[in-house]
Amino acid sequence: MSPPLPLDAAARHARLVRLLEERSVRRGRFTLASGKESDFYVDARQTTLHAEGAALIAAMILDRLRPDVVGVGGPVTGADPIAGAVAALSWLHGRPVHGFMVRKEPKGHGLMQWLEGRSNLPNGSAVCIVEDTVTTGGSLLRAVERVQEAGLDVVQVIAVVDREEGAAERIAAAGLRLEALVTRTELG
Repeated sequence: MSPPLPLDAAARHARLVRLLEERSVRRGRFTLASGKESDFYVDARQTTLHAEGAALIAAMILDRLRPDVVGVGGPVTGADPIAGAVAALSWLHGRPVHGFMVRKEPKGHGLMQWLEGRSNLPNGSAVCIVEDTVTTGGSLLRAVERVQEAGLDVVQVIAVVDREEGAAERIAAAGLRLEALVTRTELG
């Protein structure tokens, strides 16, 4: 049997930082999704898809979710494992929070939807947009727009890692606040 998750928030945070450093942080020369060049890269999916990492992230997000939030999701593929882990853990904790995905393009057949999992959420539902890593916040803001167009109320935005390169400011300009589980500063 696996060891239980740390119960206290500081211990969970410290363990997540360590997992990210071990599994996700890379140094070298990289071109980011924003098009910027960087010597620091966070492949957060290596942690969000890790059993312990997924459990830690889901627990930390559930601890932060506003009481009115009934859905969590964001841009594919970064948000997908996060939304799935949060949805599963929420059920086990007796507070069902449904997951959803925001496509980069509308589905090319069937209902031609931008969002998957939308039918689990009534119109006007309060939702949280999640992402694994944010730099400038562009993909997060596009997801917010799509989710609002689909009739949901985005009330919270949470990223696993904020690279601290403008995302928080851009999201604030859109009337929301970016909450980060971990910042680049904390990852060294």
